[in-house]
Amino acid sequence: MRQIVLDTETTGIRVDDGHRMIEIGCVEMINRKPTGKHFHRYFNPEREVEAGALAVHGLSNDFLNDKPLFASVAEELMAFLTGAELIIHNAPFDLSFLNHEFYLTRKGWKPITHYCQVIDTLVMARERHVGQRNSLDALCKRYNIDNSKREMHGALLDAHLLLKVYLAMTGGQSSFFDAFSEATPAQSEQAAAVANVVLSNYQIKVVAASAEELAAHEDYIA
Repeated sequence: MRQIVLDTETTGIRVDDGHRMIEIGCVEMINRKPTGKHFHRYFNPEREVEAGALAVHGLSNDFLNDKPLFASVAEELMAFLTGAELIIHNAPFDLSFLNHEFYLTRKGWKPITHYCQVIDTLVMARERHVGQRNSLDALCKRYNIDNSKREMHGALLDAHLLLKVYLAMTGGQSSFFDAFSEATPAQSEQAAAVANVVLSNYQIKVVAASAEELAAHEDYIA
């Protein structure tokens, strides 16, 4: 299975307001393992970056002025993406900009979902962590992923972080009380009461891992 974790940065929030994509970062996985391949580009958006967006990603107009237009790399990007399953946090946002940029090339590209399947990790996180914060930073904290280098948003850095978050969300066992990891004191007390009831109804048998299982675990961690 070929998957690509994708993130973008833009001049503003809404395509409908004339905003454009200024950075894309894509990281490839095959069978849930990063391959080391990535696609990363900055673009000249042919318009000003809004102050609010600049505060988020720090990509200034001066920095972007000498960067290529999206149209010049559209075919290369589409070749990289086609056939993969895209993993995106808040997919409607990124896809709206990506589809718009392909549309502006006037090359007859169809929406990206015609070429790729899409997983929205924000939807996934909201289903798993109901009522909690599910931003990328919040998920990094919840899954003990180091995001200390994320002083500002950046498409490639965020794609790498999202890759780790996705693997953690889909590959590990979550705690029975994950829903209370950001709970109020009253909620924590309720969780403890539930735990006592649950555990009192079961005779817990501990089964030690075999030498073969321990070796397989070490290989997996490596």
